[in-house]
Amino acid sequence: MKFRVERDVLAEAVTWAARGLPTRPPVPVLAGVLIEADGAGTLTLSAFDYEVSARVSVAADVGEGGTVLVSGRLLADISRNLPAKPVDVVTDGAKVTVTCGASRFTLLTMPVQDYPALPAMPQAAGTVAGDVFTLAVAQVTTAAGRDDTLPILTGVRVEIEGSTITLLAPDRYRLAMRTLTWNPDAADASAVALVPARTLSDTARALGASADVQIALGRTGGGEGLIGFEAGRRRTTSRLLDGEYPKVTSIFPTTTETAAVLATASLVEAVKRVALVAERNSPVRLKFTDGQLTIEAGQGEDAQASEAIEASLTGADIEIAFNPQYLLDGLGALHQPWAKFAFTQATKPALLTGQGDADAATDDSFRYVLMPVRLAG
Repeated sequence: MKFRVERDVLAEAVTWAARGLPTRPPVPVLAGVLIEADGAGTLTLSAFDYEVSARVSVAADVGEGGTVLVSGRLLADISRNLPAKPVDVVTDGAKVTVTCGASRFTLLTMPVQDYPALPAMPQAAGTVAGDVFTLAVAQVTTAAGRDDTLPILTGVRVEIEGSTITLLAPDRYRLAMRTLTWNPDAADASAVALVPARTLSDTARALGASADVQIALGRTGGGEGLIGFEAGRRRTTSRLLDGEYPKVTSIFPTTTETAAVLATASLVEAVKRVALVAERNSPVRLKFTDGQLTIEAGQGEDAQASEAIEASLTGADIEIAFNPQYLLDGLGALHQPWAKFAFTQATKPALLTGQGDADAATDDSFRYVLMPVRLAG
């Protein structure tokens, strides 16, 4: 095999393919990136760990076609640090030589015949704007569980119904839901998939927001669910999580006794400052009164802090406490200049939504439910 490719093109392609390589692969070949060069001038890089596959094709000047398997992480590190010049890659027996300007590296190859076949891309179901998809995934995955002993809660529930996609992710203390429109291939499209949140988040960030993302759903030969994403010449597949998702939508408050609207940026900065004195797992206390929110943390002999900011309140005064990081995660996911809280009681879940103006209608496309922390006494 022999080919020449631009440094930036190679670095970007290797980074995409190698981004999900396992740190401790169950078999050595799974630490590799498969490089295939054909006479038509196409270079294809692939990686697979039996759960997630990644594949990307780029243009290259191919002098001699062939296939080779090399360490993905090492190739990624090398390609990112090469000088800004064309890169020549040549195989010589069991070795691969990478030359760029005055830099020269020799890598050992792995047995290609031992590498597993990548799963086929499922049938395309439709497309969604890349920027919309990237933002929606980022908003929802912030609430996904990270406890591997509860694997169901580490996934994002993707529900497709016609032209609407609903993304839902909870852990035991919060819940995020985002609805968005897309372009399904069939008007009556209907499907539900549970996608690992870490994989979905990584894929959305890596695909970028510059192109439409094609979503594909299907079953593998073993009957297990598979989801695929493709944008440009990049594609990835992931096995779906198996299990019954809890009926968490019942957590959404159905009535509102008190509502408050605040400037998101002011609230974020105030919470960050006050939370500096909060011990680990200690909450920040929010006291809503007419025209004002007072944020407090710390008590007794511990360090204490408080700050007051403007708030528009509808309904009775209320005092409620939250985990500061969970509160900041929700505020950071709003991407709206104004935040609206809806409360029923101080011991019941609170609903956080965003809006474009203090007096504008609430944007319900993203909803974040946060469980309060019980205050002593």
